[in-house]
Amino acid sequence: MITGASRFEESAETSTVAHAAKSLSQEFTSSVTGDGDICQVFAVGAAPSDRLEVTWELTGGPPEGEPASKFRVLPMGERALAAADAGSIQFACRSEKLPGSTPAHIDIGVERWSPKDPEGDPEQLTDAYATVAHSFALAMAKELRCENDGGLKPRPVLDPA
Repeated sequence: MITGASRFEESAETSTVAHAAKSLSQEFTSSVTGDGDICQVFAVGAAPSDRLEVTWELTGGPPEGEPASKFRVLPMGERALAAADAGSIQFACRSEKLPGSTPAHIDIGVERWSPKDPEGDPEQLTDAYATVAHSFALAMAKELRCENDGGLKPRPVLDPA
Protein backbone atom coordinates (compact mmCIF):
# COMPACT_ATOMS: atom_id res chain seq x y z
CA MET A 1 0.00 0.00 0.00
CA ILE A 2 2.65 2.53 1.02
CA THR A 3 5.28 1.86 -1.64
CA GLY A 4 3.05 0.45 -4.35
CA ALA A 5 5.20 -2.70 -4.46
CA SER A 6 4.65 -6.30 -3.44
CA ARG A 7 8.35 -7.30 -3.37
CA PHE A 8 11.22 -5.72 -1.48
CA GLU A 9 14.98 -5.91 -1.63
CA GLU A 10 16.90 -7.73 1.09
CA SER A 11 18.15 -5.51 3.92
CA ALA A 12 21.50 -5.44 5.68
CA GLU A 13 22.09 -8.05 8.39
CA THR A 14 21.95 -5.30 11.03
CA SER A 15 18.57 -4.02 9.77
CA THR A 16 16.53 -5.96 12.31
CA VAL A 17 14.42 -5.20 15.34
CA ALA A 18 16.73 -7.44 17.41
CA HIS A 19 19.79 -5.39 16.43
CA ALA A 20 17.92 -2.12 17.07
CA ALA A 21 16.76 -3.36 20.51
CA LYS A 22 20.35 -4.19 21.44
CA SER A 23 21.50 -0.72 20.34
CA LEU A 24 18.63 0.93 22.23
CA SER A 25 19.44 -1.06 25.37
CA GLN A 26 23.11 -0.05 25.20
CA GLU A 27 22.14 3.60 24.69
CA PHE A 28 19.72 3.47 27.64
CA THR A 29 22.43 2.35 30.06
CA SER A 30 24.40 5.55 29.39
CA SER A 31 21.58 8.04 28.75
CA VAL A 32 17.79 8.29 28.81
CA THR A 33 17.78 9.79 25.32
CA GLY A 34 19.15 8.65 22.00
CA ASP A 35 18.03 7.39 18.62
CA GLY A 36 18.86 5.02 15.82
CA ASP A 37 17.70 3.23 12.72
CA ILE A 38 15.82 -0.05 12.61
CA CYS A 39 15.74 -0.45 8.85
CA GLN A 40 15.04 1.13 5.50
CA VAL A 41 12.46 -0.38 3.19
CA PHE A 42 12.99 -0.21 -0.57
CA ALA A 43 10.76 -1.68 -3.24
CA VAL A 44 12.65 -3.77 -5.81
CA GLY A 45 14.17 -1.39 -8.34
CA ALA A 46 13.30 1.76 -6.36
CA ALA A 47 15.66 4.71 -6.30
CA PRO A 48 17.56 5.24 -3.00
CA SER A 49 15.61 8.49 -2.57
CA ASP A 50 12.31 6.56 -2.55
CA ARG A 51 12.16 4.59 0.69
CA LEU A 52 10.61 4.13 4.11
CA GLU A 53 12.79 4.70 7.14
CA VAL A 54 11.92 2.96 10.40
CA THR A 55 13.63 4.47 13.45
CA TRP A 56 13.65 4.33 17.24
CA GLU A 57 14.13 7.16 19.72
CA LEU A 58 14.52 7.17 23.48
CA THR A 59 12.65 10.24 24.68
CA GLY A 60 13.02 11.92 28.06
CA GLY A 61 9.45 11.16 29.12
CA PRO A 62 5.83 10.93 28.03
CA PRO A 63 4.81 12.91 24.93
CA GLU A 64 4.04 16.58 25.38
CA GLY A 65 2.42 19.20 23.19
CA GLU A 66 0.05 18.97 20.29
CA PRO A 67 0.96 16.96 17.19
CA ALA A 68 0.98 18.59 13.75
CA SER A 69 -2.49 18.89 12.23
CA LYS A 70 -1.75 16.32 9.49
CA PHE A 71 -1.69 13.51 12.08
CA ARG A 72 -4.57 11.35 13.28
CA VAL A 73 -4.17 10.57 16.99
CA LEU A 74 -4.78 6.90 17.77
CA PRO A 75 -5.25 5.13 21.13
CA MET A 76 -2.10 2.99 21.15
CA GLY A 77 0.77 3.19 23.65
CA GLU A 78 1.44 6.58 25.22
CA ARG A 79 0.66 8.30 21.91
CA ALA A 80 0.23 7.07 18.36
CA LEU A 81 0.13 9.34 15.33
CA ALA A 82 -0.53 8.50 11.70
CA ALA A 83 -0.70 10.46 8.44
CA ALA A 84 -0.60 9.64 4.72
CA ASP A 85 3.23 9.79 4.76
CA ALA A 86 4.32 8.90 8.31
CA GLY A 87 3.39 7.17 11.54
CA SER A 88 4.78 6.86 15.06
CA ILE A 89 3.99 5.12 18.32
CA GLN A 90 5.50 6.03 21.67
CA PHE A 91 5.24 3.53 24.50
CA ALA A 92 6.63 3.13 28.01
CA CYS A 93 8.79 0.10 28.72
CA ARG A 94 9.82 -1.46 32.02
CA SER A 95 12.22 -4.31 31.44
CA GLU A 96 15.23 -6.04 32.95
CA LYS A 97 16.99 -5.09 29.71
CA LEU A 98 16.49 -1.40 30.57
CA PRO A 99 17.62 -0.96 34.19
CA GLY A 100 16.29 1.76 36.45
CA SER A 101 13.27 2.71 38.49
CA THR A 102 11.52 4.68 35.74
CA PRO A 103 10.31 3.26 32.45
CA ALA A 104 12.02 4.00 29.17
CA HIS A 105 9.92 6.02 26.75
CA ILE A 106 10.43 4.67 23.25
CA ASP A 107 9.16 6.23 20.03
CA ILE A 108 9.05 4.09 16.89
CA GLY A 109 8.71 6.11 13.69
CA VAL A 110 7.97 5.17 10.09
CA GLU A 111 8.50 7.91 7.54
CA ARG A 112 8.35 8.02 3.77
CA TRP A 113 11.26 9.63 1.98
CA SER A 114 10.42 10.31 -1.64
CA PRO A 115 10.58 13.20 -4.06
CA LYS A 116 7.00 12.31 -5.10
CA ASP A 117 3.76 12.89 -3.20
CA PRO A 118 2.15 9.72 -1.80
CA GLU A 119 -0.26 8.03 -4.18
CA GLY A 120 -3.47 6.39 -3.07
CA ASP A 121 -6.37 6.99 -0.75
CA PRO A 122 -5.17 9.17 2.18
CA GLU A 123 -7.30 7.24 4.70
CA GLN A 124 -5.92 3.88 3.57
CA LEU A 125 -2.36 5.25 3.59
CA THR A 126 -2.88 6.62 7.11
CA ASP A 127 -4.14 3.21 8.27
CA ALA A 128 -1.16 1.55 6.57
CA TYR A 129 1.36 3.80 8.35
CA ALA A 130 -0.38 3.18 11.69
CA THR A 131 -0.25 -0.57 11.06
CA VAL A 132 3.44 -0.57 10.12
CA ALA A 133 4.36 1.62 13.13
CA HIS A 134 2.35 -0.66 15.44
CA SER A 135 4.02 -3.77 14.02
CA PHE A 136 7.53 -2.41 14.64
CA ALA A 137 6.61 -0.98 18.06
CA LEU A 138 5.12 -4.28 19.22
CA ALA A 139 8.12 -6.20 17.88
CA MET A 140 10.48 -3.83 19.75
CA ALA A 141 8.44 -4.14 22.98
CA LYS A 142 8.58 -7.94 22.71
CA GLU A 143 12.30 -7.96 21.88
CA LEU A 144 13.03 -5.75 24.91
CA ARG A 145 10.68 -7.91 27.02
CA CYS A 146 8.69 -4.86 28.14
CA GLU A 147 6.10 -5.52 30.83
CA ASN A 148 2.69 -6.00 29.23
CA ASP A 149 4.29 -5.45 25.76
CA GLY A 150 4.59 -1.74 26.57
CA GLY A 151 0.80 -1.48 26.77
CA LEU A 152 0.44 -2.32 23.07
CA LYS A 153 -2.39 -4.58 21.96
CA PRO A 154 -1.74 -7.50 19.57
CA ARG A 155 -3.52 -5.61 16.75
CA PRO A 156 -3.38 -1.91 15.82
CA VAL A 157 -6.27 0.35 16.79
CA LEU A 158 -7.05 2.48 13.75
CA ASP A 159 -10.07 4.43 15.03
CA PRO A 160 -9.13 7.92 16.29
CA ALA A 161 -8.72 8.50 20.02
